[in-house]
Amino acid sequence: MKEFQVTISGERIDKYLTEVLDYSRSQVNKMLDDGSIVVNDLPIKPSYKIKENDYIKVLAEFHEESDVIPTEMALDIIYEDNDLMVINKPAGVVVHPGNGNFTNTLANGLMYYTQNLSDMNGENRPGIVHRLDKDTSGIMLVAKTNEAHKLLAEDFKNHTIKREYLALLNGEFPHDKATIDAPIGRDIKARKKFIVTDKNSKKAITHLTVEKRYKSYTLVRLNLETGRTHQIRVHMKYIGYPVFNDPVYGNQKIKEYGQFLHSTNIDFIHPITKEHMHFTCPLPSYITNFLNTLEEI
Repeated sequence: MKEFQVTISGERIDKYLTEVLDYSRSQVNKMLDDGSIVVNDLPIKPSYKIKENDYIKVLAEFHEESDVIPTEMALDIIYEDNDLMVINKPAGVVVHPGNGNFTNTLANGLMYYTQNLSDMNGENRPGIVHRLDKDTSGIMLVAKTNEAHKLLAEDFKNHTIKREYLALLNGEFPHDKATIDAPIGRDIKARKKFIVTDKNSKKAITHLTVEKRYKSYTLVRLNLETGRTHQIRVHMKYIGYPVFNDPVYGNQKIKEYGQFLHSTNIDFIHPITKEHMHFTCPLPSYITNFLNTLEEI
């Protein structure tokens, strides 16, 4: 169940929720009609105009017959067994369908590769335990069974799965290490974005270590204590050193790729065998090629 408080007034709830949730407007309307979404614990119509401080509850996921068509895709599989997969997601690939986009997502490629995928997150998110942003590359876990999915989801919730990222930041960060402890919430002016705020926000902690300094840039290693949406990108913007090439939080897109952010390491306990698992994934060539053009300090 998802719960959140409204911070604006006057907009139709179906339009508002289409922007806030990962559903199309028709899906939102169906959920409002069947009572899966309530406001202040009461069912409402799609035409309802939201008011500031309205309390919205999404009581159930939207389920419908899957429109995801298995599509051949070159998957970079780092590891696979009967319970899970570890893959290297390239930049530019959306993880799962949403808002009418049912093609060329990672979910399409996974369904083409195998029918043995968990369905705990619905037919349109086969095997998807967690996500990376479209233009963030690197390591992702995929669940092949519901039992593995359930246990991995609990480990993500309890922060026992450790993920590490590398990012190239704009500017020369002056410290060797830093911890950013700043709550993150949705930007009320642009609801698809997130900001550091104390209003309707959640705790977010990012640990930063400098790997290498370049003239006008800094390569950093990042460890997350929490897993908020866009956490690294929001925190880096907040401290004044946005991720290079980030069109949303850095207001730039110099290269054809998106933000230079890569999920490079993961450590977790295998949900079934209970073995400690560690995987690493090197930076993609477009990032290393760009780094080789920079002047080291």
